[in-house]
Amino acid sequence: MAQVQYIGTGRRKSSVARVRLIPGEGKIVVNNRDVEDYVPFETLREIIKQPLVTTETLGSYDIHVNVHGGGYTGQAGAIRHGVARALLTVDPDFRAALKSAGFLTRDPRMKERKKYGLRGARRAPQFSKR
Repeated sequence: MAQVQYIGTGRRKSSVARVRLIPGEGKIVVNNRDVEDYVPFETLREIIKQPLVTTETLGSYDIHVNVHGGGYTGQAGAIRHGVARALLTVDPDFRAALKSAGFLTRDPRMKERKKYGLRGARRAPQFSKR
């Protein structure tokens, strides 16, 4: 009784999401919890659904996600990236719509490293004349 599933990996900041799309009625489960319980903001839940809305497949796939690292925003972006990649394995014709919306591009922005002599990446210590 092998069930067909489509897999995609998404990344954003320090978050990594492993996404499985299974034909179903549109349930989204993140780390074994319902998406409404896991993601506290409606805007982030909309970000997760964007690739499905773009390809007009909202409600036709159940989404199971394992995500770790980062905060809510990074995790939502990673899930969106993973869902878009999984949709490509469903139908390669979705590529043009997903690419033009920017869902297939991995966001390269990362936290800048701390430099020696400074308090953070760029924050200098307080100036003292003497």
